[in-house]
Amino acid sequence: MNRKRIWGWWFFDWAGQPYHTLLVTFIFSIYFAEVAKRAYIAQGHDVMLAGAHAQTLWGYGLAISGAVIALLAPLLGAVADRSGRKLPWIWFFSGMVVVGASGLWLLTPQDPRLITALAFFGVGLIGMEFATIFTNALLPGLAPRDEIGRLSGSGFAFGYLGGLVALAIMLLFFAETPSGRTLLGIPPLFGLDPALREGTRFVGPFTALWYAVFMLPFWFWVTEPKGLRMGPISLRAAAADLWQTVKGLRQRRSLAVWLVSSMLSRDGLNALYGFGGVYAGTVLGWPVFLSGVFGVVSVISAAVISWLGGRADRRYGPKPVIVSAILLLTLVCVIIVGMTRETLFGLSLAAGSRVPDVMFFICGAMIGGAGGAMQAASRTLTVRHTSDERATEVFGLYALSGKATAFLAPFLIALVTDLTGNQRIGVTPLIVMFLLALFLLRWVNKNGEGPQ
Repeated sequence: MNRKRIWGWWFFDWAGQPYHTLLVTFIFSIYFAEVAKRAYIAQGHDVMLAGAHAQTLWGYGLAISGAVIALLAPLLGAVADRSGRKLPWIWFFSGMVVVGASGLWLLTPQDPRLITALAFFGVGLIGMEFATIFTNALLPGLAPRDEIGRLSGSGFAFGYLGGLVALAIMLLFFAETPSGRTLLGIPPLFGLDPALREGTRFVGPFTALWYAVFMLPFWFWVTEPKGLRMGPISLRAAAADLWQTVKGLRQRRSLAVWLVSSMLSRDGLNALYGFGGVYAGTVLGWPVFLSGVFGVVSVISAAVISWLGGRADRRYGPKPVIVSAILLLTLVCVIIVGMTRETLFGLSLAAGSRVPDVMFFICGAMIGGAGGAMQAASRTLTVRHTSDERATEVFGLYALSGKATAFLAPFLIALVTDLTGNQRIGVTPLIVMFLLALFLLRWVNKNGEGPQ
């Protein structure tokens, strides 16, 4: 194994994880919800309805991004497999990540351009997801088959560690608390004005800079596989290849069922990531800095359990790891639906009780840990269903399976929230998705399509 090439590949996770940690889950999503909620209150909505509208808008934004990814991911994978090239695509989509993250600076509380912010966020998210397809497709060529699970789990653990470091830097030096100072008790660095929320808004440019800097090891150490034959880029030929692969799924039952199961479980997980911060900010009333502390707990558990999950994957295989993770995520959804600031599963809590906060911290650890382990093991199980030659195409289908309902899960949450006016009830579609994913795993071969 080429250790430097493996480390370069791991650095993509380190560089890219802050997009999810800082923007999707813990800081920007909460700041967006705050700004949107205040904007709706200013329009005359009551507090609860304003929070529901903020969650709905965020959900529709995620749904649109997910639809774009779902439509284009498999075709892009087929193009890359036919041309033989992966790295040029990674650099192109990396540019989208940098541009999209940088544009989030424009969302100010005084002039809340919510749609513009969602557009920039979507550009960056689409770039991040597409770049991930091509880096995942490099995994089969990094190590022998029996080492893939360990490498995948270690990569996720390394990425979560990067997300933790980035989150700590934001909380300690930039994101302002209600007092106008950071968690270190200092004003935001570089003269950023807390009254204009510039410390919190800096999360976008900071994420862009982090990504650009830490992709350098990937740039220097990761190369295309030796002996790679470069072919022409043809959308028509790639579409024909993709169609043949899709038709062939009828004879590849394990892969077909796995794609549907992973579609449901990973989309449910992504929805938890995307709405967890909004829930904390609007239902529990957490400020950004407290959600950031919550993020530290979640990311630490994700890093540790991803690393342990990689070892469990190597010993027991990826399927048992995935089953355990889905059960934990289902439990999280049940807790979220059954909890408010005043009650827990219908039982009244004392005024000012911290039980909901403690419970949500526990949920955060469960989401981070189970999510990290599940994603790493899912990547391994997908490798077991492909070959080096068709890796990008299959990972494109895998991305499709992760995004075909990525627009549906946020849409269902947004729709149910919209219809009921209740954010907690809006989470119930995720319970159904996780249980269906678990049921379908019965027909997925634990060895994939490799040796039985």
